[in-house]
Amino acid sequence: GWSGFMAEADDLFAEAAAKLSGVGGERDTAAARELFRRAGGLGRADAAVVFANLLASGVGGARDWPGALRLLASLGEVSARCRRELEIVSGMALDGEGDPAVVPEGEVVCETPHITLFRGLFTAGECRYLAEAAAPMLAPAVVVDAKTGRQVPDPVRTSQSAGFTWPLENPAVHALNRRIAAASATAPEQGEPLQVLRYRPGQAYKPHFDAIPGFSNQRAMTMLVWLNTDFDGGETAFPAAKMKLRGGVGDAILFRNMGPDGRPDPASAHAGLPVGKGEKWLASRWIRERPYEPPVGPRAA
Repeated sequence: GWSGFMAEADDLFAEAAAKLSGVGGERDTAAARELFRRAGGLGRADAAVVFANLLASGVGGARDWPGALRLLASLGEVSARCRRELEIVSGMALDGEGDPAVVPEGEVVCETPHITLFRGLFTAGECRYLAEAAAPMLAPAVVVDAKTGRQVPDPVRTSQSAGFTWPLENPAVHALNRRIAAASATAPEQGEPLQVLRYRPGQAYKPHFDAIPGFSNQRAMTMLVWLNTDFDGGETAFPAAKMKLRGGVGDAILFRNMGPDGRPDPASAHAGLPVGKGEKWLASRWIRERPYEPPVGPRAA
């Protein structure tokens, strides 16, 4: 009966999530994708959503952008969230594979560190969408305590953040990631999950480097996109260049975290200055030297 179908779908979903996140120390993205597809076919809508997301991004198998959009459209018949995602994608000028029809062009505003400004990389509607999609997922920024191994509040970054990891990277977010890739002349697979950050009054990101010493696959570049402007303060500061930047809605900066020698660039230290009034919303993507794969973890996706 129906309850048997749903119990099977639940089991498939749990197995898929475990295989995607690598519970037990081994990740199998192809098996995860197939299990999400089967669970979706048995009536678990959230499994069908994850399957559509993996189809769009090409995680766990061949990338099928048209197929992902067809599935998203059918899911949109019962899901307002999926309808909203499709509405955002439909407003974009894309080719048949989800890449931007025109490669965004930027202007270099600083040589050391190397910073490129892109005016209107995202539209105002896309910025609103990212903020509304991230809002329910926002959590305080955390880091791993070296002594205990536990996650603790980040002493450097006091904002709240939400990341669009593989199961959450829907076609709208994926298309924005492909635009970031086109603007930075990198492959979409080099990016870590797109993050949305919210800074409330007094919150800040103290001076820091995005490149991490010892990483074998370094964070070569960072893209930051301003999602709103109705706040005071909160500029992005580069102390070495004595530069403070603040863009309009949808404006973005791309900066290099590494020097020509492949080492972290000392001039790339930057900070998010404290916000005065209002809330600052920002999208951020770290771009690696080579395709990025999330760490294999004990927790389900």
